[in-house]
Amino acid sequence: MSVMVCSDEKLSAYNFGEQHPFGPARFYAFYEEFTRQGLDKRVELFDSVVATQEQIEWFHDHKYVENVKLASMVGEGYLDRGDTPAIIGIYEAASRVVGTSLEAMRLIMEKKCKRAFVPIAGLHHARRKTAAGFCVFNDCAVVIEALRKLYDINRVLYVDIDAHHGDGVFYSYEDDPCVTIIDVHEDGHFLYPGTGAVTESGKDKAKGSKLNIPLPMEADDAVFDSVWPAMESFIHKAKFDFILLQCGADSIKNDPITHMAFTPLTHAKVTQGLCKIADQVCSGRLLATGGGGYSLDNIAQAWNAVVTALVKSSK
Repeated sequence: MSVMVCSDEKLSAYNFGEQHPFGPARFYAFYEEFTRQGLDKRVELFDSVVATQEQIEWFHDHKYVENVKLASMVGEGYLDRGDTPAIIGIYEAASRVVGTSLEAMRLIMEKKCKRAFVPIAGLHHARRKTAAGFCVFNDCAVVIEALRKLYDINRVLYVDIDAHHGDGVFYSYEDDPCVTIIDVHEDGHFLYPGTGAVTESGKDKAKGSKLNIPLPMEADDAVFDSVWPAMESFIHKAKFDFILLQCGADSIKNDPITHMAFTPLTHAKVTQGLCKIADQVCSGRLLATGGGGYSLDNIAQAWNAVVTALVKSSK
């Protein structure tokens, strides 16, 4: 099989309670549709893995990780300024998200597959020293660090189509010319975290290596189609050896906490386009992560559109 998907229900442990937008049902919404469409028969499945503290600290500050461990045992308060609850067991659950993304990366790098998808992952808001926006540890950033440490891959393309700007990844690598970033998101004037202006294109020697595309509220597939050529052009000018795709489903129409209007067709289009580029540039290596999304039906449809596109593009 050239596509692998983590369908391990242990990933659902990364949640903040039944009544929270980031609840346990998000995983099952994906998985039930995944099996209903028979996609589980068209890919190879792999189990989740728990990251070690050492692996997490390839990106995150040691003191912060220790604070998360303590808060996870106590289960009170927040890990940031009020968005990310410190519930009991969140350290272990977040470590599993990181470990599973690292396992997906390993499977790709060791040629067990060309592409992989991890549904509960893509926690793009967490910074080195703090949680943010429901994100405790930034698995995307840990993967970038792991590629460098373990495989001597420094050049990474990170594409983010979540409704929220992936600020934790963007600002961590804002001055790093080896990390090319394209982030399509709802304009920060209307949505958390309020960042990702079109003028932010990287700093110092990394100037021009980042592309922010803030979109208006109710931006639909036609709006995305109008910016896709610029995205492709930007990608073709970049140099990279691995692609990370954060495909948050909260950019789909009728998400309860965002205001965009994509359909799953956009998620499929991005995936297909990046797979084609991956085959041309970096031996097909592409890791997709689920990211945000707070409508269960949108999650089911968008993430499985991504998986379907991965399968079709890997024949």
